[in-house]
Amino acid sequence: MMVEEKSSMTWSCPRPREGAAYITIAHGGGGLMTQRLIQQIFLQAYGNDALAAMNDAAVLSLEGSDRVAVSTDSFVVRPLEFPGGDIGVLAVHGTVNDLAMMGATPKYLTAGFILEEGLELRVLERIVKSMADAAREAGVQIVAGDTKVVERGHGDGVFINTTGIGVYHDMAAPGAASVEEGDCILLSGDIGRHGLAVMAVRENLTDSLGFASDTCNLAPVVADMRAAGVELHWMRDLTRGGLSSAVNELAAAVGCGMRLREIAIPVHPEVQGLCELLGLDPLYVANEGRFILLTPAAHVDTALTVLEKHRADEYAAPCLIGQIEMQQPSRVILESSIGVDRILDMMSGEQLPRIC
Repeated sequence: MMVEEKSSMTWSCPRPREGAAYITIAHGGGGLMTQRLIQQIFLQAYGNDALAAMNDAAVLSLEGSDRVAVSTDSFVVRPLEFPGGDIGVLAVHGTVNDLAMMGATPKYLTAGFILEEGLELRVLERIVKSMADAAREAGVQIVAGDTKVVERGHGDGVFINTTGIGVYHDMAAPGAASVEEGDCILLSGDIGRHGLAVMAVRENLTDSLGFASDTCNLAPVVADMRAAGVELHWMRDLTRGGLSSAVNELAAAVGCGMRLREIAIPVHPEVQGLCELLGLDPLYVANEGRFILLTPAAHVDTALTVLEKHRADEYAAPCLIGQIEMQQPSRVILESSIGVDRILDMMSGEQLPRIC
């Protein structure tokens, strides 16, 4: 005789361990662990009156300015930490630099975090601290934020979204409408360091690496040029797509042509060597602390003098790399180091994914 056994199912929802050293799904649930994450990590690093109120929106004073600049950006760099910085530093610098390129003074940031289950809390704490340090150095406050947690395997550690607000005082915003025939194109320093610093970590080439990411806050140098009376007709920081993308975006926006001299474009010798080893072109490699600006010929010397004061090292010399020409609209001509002209196109794909 067969005896039928009854199966039973037990439903349980174990309480997550509060002392865990890793992000858990419960950290994104809106309950006690979410609040402790906010209080113990984010508010500890970013604390200010606007954020401490814990309201649904921050109420801010824009210092009587009748114009503001707003920019938003998302950061998905892999690995999260690299020579010269981490994803938190990039989130600050990338956003304040976008505001500075429009001639605004950065004032406030918001920060949205998407955290992956299993992320070590000590890694998150390092990133949050470096982000807070970068914000203080840039003179901006992180006044609002949001945190979400996704399941293991769906987030790659940390993704960060930031929105920046900047104010104008007495300067017109530079833009395509200000570009004129004969404007000179200045480059603030050498190119390619950030992208290659990230790639060096991925390829385990960091043991003898003689450079680090160039990530930095560009607002002070822009403010100094403004104070020196430099006419800033157009500016762009050289992030994804590098120098090539920036000049091609300008050519398309203005309908102008330009001529660049390859020999005038500085590249750190180790960056150049790694580019050759990995089959990369430094003209297309991302930067996080370099920009180009357009100014009349009469202002070039003053602009270079100001840029020189902010020079990072012997390889980061600011330089005049070209000029606006209208004979070949929407075309960028690069005079190579051997004197041969070639068209410098915008990159069609992605040389180095996940670098910012």
